[in-house]
Amino acid sequence: MDTFFLESGIQSIIEKITPGIPHSSFITDLAIIMILASVVTLAFFKMRQPLIIGYLFAGMLIGPLSPLWTSLLPEGQNILGLGQIGLLSDLGLLNIFADLGVVLLLFVIGIEFPYSKIRSIGKVAVGAGTIGLFSTLGAVFYVSNLIGLNFMDSLFLGAALSITSTAVIVKILEDSGKIKKESSILVLGVLIVEDIIAVILIATLESVALAQTVSYESILTVIVVAATLIGGTLTIGTKLIPRLIDRVAATEHKEILLLSVLGLCFGYALFANIVGLSVAIGAFLAGVLVAESKSAEVSKILSSPIKDMFVAIFFVSIGALMNITELENYIYLAFAIIALSVLVKFGGVFLGTFLFGQGKVQSIRSAFALAGPRGEFSIVMVKTGVDIGAVSSFMFPLIGIISIISAFISPFLIQISDRIIVNAKEE
Repeated sequence: MDTFFLESGIQSIIEKITPGIPHSSFITDLAIIMILASVVTLAFFKMRQPLIIGYLFAGMLIGPLSPLWTSLLPEGQNILGLGQIGLLSDLGLLNIFADLGVVLLLFVIGIEFPYSKIRSIGKVAVGAGTIGLFSTLGAVFYVSNLIGLNFMDSLFLGAALSITSTAVIVKILEDSGKIKKESSILVLGVLIVEDIIAVILIATLESVALAQTVSYESILTVIVVAATLIGGTLTIGTKLIPRLIDRVAATEHKEILLLSVLGLCFGYALFANIVGLSVAIGAFLAGVLVAESKSAEVSKILSSPIKDMFVAIFFVSIGALMNITELENYIYLAFAIIALSVLVKFGGVFLGTFLFGQGKVQSIRSAFALAGPRGEFSIVMVKTGVDIGAVSSFMFPLIGIISIISAFISPFLIQISDRIIVNAKEE
C-alpha cells in the first residue's frame, strides 16, 4: 500500500478509487493547500510565531521537492524531471496562486494609503530606496566576485539581493498590527520605489547578458512609463475613479461593489503588466484609487477575506516551489550572503532615511523592516539569468534557499527593532 501511495500521488489515488467520476487536480491541490495550511498555521499561532513562517513551513511539507518525499520515495523516482512527487500535482497551478496572492495583497494594502499619505513620504522613499538598493547591489557583487563567482553570477546575485520582498514584508507588518504606523508608510513607499527599480534592473541585466552592452533606451523607457502611470494615477485617476466607485456603492449592492473594485484591481494590474511594469505596482495603485473614495472602508472589508485566502496560498506556494533538498550544498554560502546583504541593506536604508530628515526611531524601524526578506523579484531576476544562459544553474536553488531563510528571520528582525526602540526610550 505504501509503494502504491508513493508512486501514484494523491490525484492518481482518487482517480483509481472512483474511476468513473471526473476529478479536477485544481480542486485536489487547493484542498490539500487549505487543509494543511490551516492546521500548520494554527499550530504556529498557538506557539505565538508569525503566521508567515507557518505558511512557508506548510508549503515545504507538501511540495513535490520536499525532503519528506525525498526520503520516502524509491531511489530514482521522479516527476517531470523535477525530483520526487509530493502531495501536489500541478506546479504551474502554484505559480498562478502565487500571482493572485501578490495582486490581492498589494491591492488591499493600497486601500490603506490614500494619495495624501503617499505624497508625504515621496522624496524620502526615493532617496532611502535608491541608497539602500544600490549599496546592497554593489557590496554583494564585490564580495561574490571576491569569493570566486564569475562576473555575471555576481552581478545577477547582487541585483537579486538588493530587492526587498514586498509581499513578505507587507504581510509581516499586517499580521503584527504595524501596517498603519508612520514608519510602515515609509517602508511601503520604499518598496514601491524598489519594485520600479527592479523592473529597470531586469531589463538592463538582460541586455547586458545578451548584447554585452547596456540599453539606455530600455532603461529610459521603463522610467518614463513608470512615471507616467504613477503620475497619471495620482492626478487624473484620483479625480475620476473614486467618483465612479462611489456611484457603484450608492446602489447598496455589496456584490456589485466587490466585483467593481476587484475588476479595477486586476484591470490595473494587467495594464501595468502590459506596459512592462510589475503587477504589484498596478494592484497597489488600484488600491490607492479606491482609498480616495468615500466607500474605501467598505471595499476593504469586502475584499479582505478573498485577499487572506490567496495570500495564505501565495506563501504556501512559495514554500512548495523551493527545492530545499539542495540546502546542504549551499547552506554556508547562503548564510554568508544573507548576513552581508542584511547588514548592508540595513546601513543603506538607515543612512538614506536619516539623510532625508527622518528621526532616529523611524530610521531604525524602516531599516530593520527592509533589511530582511528577499522573494518574488529576487527569484524572477535569477530565473531570467538562468533561462538565457547567462547565470550558472546552481544560482536558482541558491536564491530559493536565501529567500526562505530571509523570510524566516524577517519577523524576528522587526521584533528586535521594537526592543531596541523601547530600551532606548527607557534610557
